[in-house]
Amino acid sequence: MPAADASVPDAGSDADVSVVVIVYNDAERLPRAVRSVLGQSLRNLEVIVVDDCSTDATPSVARELAASDPRVRLLRLASNSGGCGAPRNAGIEAARAPHVMFLDSDDELPYHSCKSLLLTAEETGADFVTGEVTRLFEETGATGLWYPELFEDVRLVEGIRTAPEYFLDHLSTNKLYRAGFIARHRLRFPEDLHYEDQLFTAKAFTLARAFAVVPWSVYTWRLAGDPAAGPSISSSRHKIQNVADRVGVARLIDDFLQETGNADLAPAKDAKFLRHDFRLYLGDLPFRDRRWTEEFAATVTPYLARIAPEAFEAIPREQRICQYLLMEGRLEEAAECARTLDRPRLAPRHAVGDDEGRVHWGAAPPEDQRAAAALDIGEWRLGEQPFGTGPLRHEVAALQRSGARLRIALRTYDPGRLLSGPVPVTAELRVAASGEPLAVPFRYAPAEDSGGPDAGAGVRTADVELDLRRVSVGLKGFRGRRHPVITLDRLGLTRTDPLLAPAGLPPLRVGTGRHRVRVACEGRGAGRLELAWERTGALGHAESAAPRLGPVLRGAQRLARRTTGPGAKALAYHELQKLPIDDGLVVFEALEGRGYADSPRYLHEELLRRGLPLRAVWSYSGSRSSYPEGVELIRRGSWEYARTVARARYWVDSHGFPVLFTKRPGTRYLQTWHGQAFKHMGFDTPELRLAHPERRREHREMVNRWDALICPSAEFEHTFVRANAYTGELLRTGLPRNDVLVRWNDPEQRDRAAAARERLQIPHDRQVLLYAPTFRDGARGSGESVRVDLAELVRVVGEEWTIVVRPHYYERFTVPRELGHALRDGREFTDLNDLMLASDALLTDYSSVMFDYANLGRPIFLYADDYEDYRSVSRGTYYDLAEIAPGPMLATTGELTAALRDLKAVREQWAGAHAAFQARFNPLETGRSSKAVADLFFEGSAR
Repeated sequence: MPAADASVPDAGSDADVSVVVIVYNDAERLPRAVRSVLGQSLRNLEVIVVDDCSTDATPSVARELAASDPRVRLLRLASNSGGCGAPRNAGIEAARAPHVMFLDSDDELPYHSCKSLLLTAEETGADFVTGEVTRLFEETGATGLWYPELFEDVRLVEGIRTAPEYFLDHLSTNKLYRAGFIARHRLRFPEDLHYEDQLFTAKAFTLARAFAVVPWSVYTWRLAGDPAAGPSISSSRHKIQNVADRVGVARLIDDFLQETGNADLAPAKDAKFLRHDFRLYLGDLPFRDRRWTEEFAATVTPYLARIAPEAFEAIPREQRICQYLLMEGRLEEAAECARTLDRPRLAPRHAVGDDEGRVHWGAAPPEDQRAAAALDIGEWRLGEQPFGTGPLRHEVAALQRSGARLRIALRTYDPGRLLSGPVPVTAELRVAASGEPLAVPFRYAPAEDSGGPDAGAGVRTADVELDLRRVSVGLKGFRGRRHPVITLDRLGLTRTDPLLAPAGLPPLRVGTGRHRVRVACEGRGAGRLELAWERTGALGHAESAAPRLGPVLRGAQRLARRTTGPGAKALAYHELQKLPIDDGLVVFEALEGRGYADSPRYLHEELLRRGLPLRAVWSYSGSRSSYPEGVELIRRGSWEYARTVARARYWVDSHGFPVLFTKRPGTRYLQTWHGQAFKHMGFDTPELRLAHPERRREHREMVNRWDALICPSAEFEHTFVRANAYTGELLRTGLPRNDVLVRWNDPEQRDRAAAARERLQIPHDRQVLLYAPTFRDGARGSGESVRVDLAELVRVVGEEWTIVVRPHYYERFTVPRELGHALRDGREFTDLNDLMLASDALLTDYSSVMFDYANLGRPIFLYADDYEDYRSVSRGTYYDLAEIAPGPMLATTGELTAALRDLKAVREQWAGAHAAFQARFNPLETGRSSKAVADLFFEGSAR
């Protein structure tokens, strides 16, 4: 290690934590990193800035930081080390506190990082504490979490053998280490190669008696979007030396495990290498040239050959295929396969069967048994995949320009024959810039006319003409990138998939009048066709002048936001309220504009049956596909929306109209709400109970707008009504949305159930389990609410049951490729009633869907493995679930499969509890609630 000079005397011998900040030629960002430490809620710390012999202004910036705060100490290496290991080691040597952390100069520490990690270390006695990392993409402002499945709870891990998955957490910067632990084991970073923290961290995990885990973010990893900042080490994957360094570190870890008697941990470490390190390079294969790919294969293949076989079994089948093709020198096929990694709806181009009935990846049968085993994709059961989620692959086969028009020769690979059969499929290419998407319908050529070597192999072709002048760019024009998609529809079930482009597609530049559009392959990810708009003419000149006119332009942008944003709409809305009320206008909104569903739908249908002189307008916020033909629509939040809401006599919705729209005298607002209350609501939730007075006032004003609220039970009055401090009129009826569930045996509802089963392609001999969990507060979009082991569920009961997963719309979910034969994604059904009518049993947790489903009289299973946490720590509940449960409470997938296999016993055992539940929560559900509400609210107010 080069010698280090300490330019500032020791200022941290009494500190609790030493934070080592390493820097090289980063004068601009260093202050932000250091200030994120100095501003910590833990004040008793020291900052050791280690300069790796920078040649820019970093030394002077570092001296200024040290002069501004005595907690900052400086070290400067005598020569540049070329990596991160030497400066971090210098920081370890200089640290005086009993705990040590590491920070890179381009990153930051969140406010409570040091204190929260230190408190956890003191409470647990762990050798080190590790926490979540927030990855911040500076170009877009988007954030992501680092392996969030590792950081779900606070826990103490008694050695890596009890949780070997933590080898994935190979960063050194999201941890607080005991200095004594580092000294006792002489832990240091290697100084002669990159990815030095992987060896350091692997050693720490292996040697630690115990380590603690916290679920909150303790490190902000900033990923620069500015090319001038230069690629970081982790983003320099285009360099073969970068590959060699990763492999070199992996070999050093292997040697360490072997030398210390920990060779039994090698399979877990190998699984980490395959899942993380090697996977990163595989994703880049479609965009590398042949020479690079050959060098890459030569670098990694010898190391792959020594990896434990059980490690390969832990990674997805498509990655195993990609690795096999790479090791066999089938480089073009490996690149094709790489596009499918972690994309279960993206199909291989070809699948071929053999004489024994097995299915393999590729256009030709495998040459030998080894290849047959490596390329076997029988577990995907392609022939049993449904239209909605089965794999397809849309590619641009050829692209021509004619003026502003693009002529796209489309090739769709359909190895599972999803597009075959008597039911027609409608197809569109869609692209959106700043307005409504442009939809270009097209038709596939008959399968037998596709021609070429792929004829009869599940390949369909079409010619699509896209006129870029027809893409809406708004009055101000548009600058940005967009990716066309292919949208297919069958029986009202819609799927949308990316359109891939050849990696070597020569870029085209197309003029559209006010814009120039660059057409190319995006060069990353799946390799989608990318359209990049740039303004030209006066708009373009204004944009190019932005650096010189910065303050003026920013002022104009602020003015534009003020005249077009929510504040302007609120002001205009106030003026529009001075216009006369339209006595016949009803604005309907369900699920915050997500579709034609919930109680507002059934009230609308009741009004149509009555033929009342009312004009119904529905708001929408996303897709318009669920709304019946002929329904008048307005985009939620638009100027037209503000005008319509301001003049309407009636508002009807299931959630809440935007808070900025006050209700004028003369407008009547019916709040249907979207279900009964099991979990805490309104002012009982932690969000509002602990909120700032202004936030509580805002909620109170929202509730005070309601003129009438549907109250389906006395229980609802004791919970939801009280919790929201609502004092207005209560319509004591059932929920209109439940009418069809009460009348489930009517021919109309039976037909609706059959139609839903047909759309989902449910085999006639299968029962349907609807899995509808609610979201978890603080974890929206994480997938955490889908807690059942779906792979195990399908393995045990997948031949008798089809599971339809319908998570909350706040949640994310993807059907795994190998489970598609028995699993369905129910999110395309805007109205949950379709799925409830089509199902034979419900699996939920704490969702209000349990109250609605009880009207069907069918079994209800409650998967409540996190009940105690949800009840006491998270959201909180009004009832003890065990006391009111209409069906069995389950905590494991094994308990669930056992119950499903003995449905008769479940019905008999829980009949009494189910009846009591129905009587308590659904006493007003008669199947005529829509009529009752229309009588009370519309007919009553008309009189």
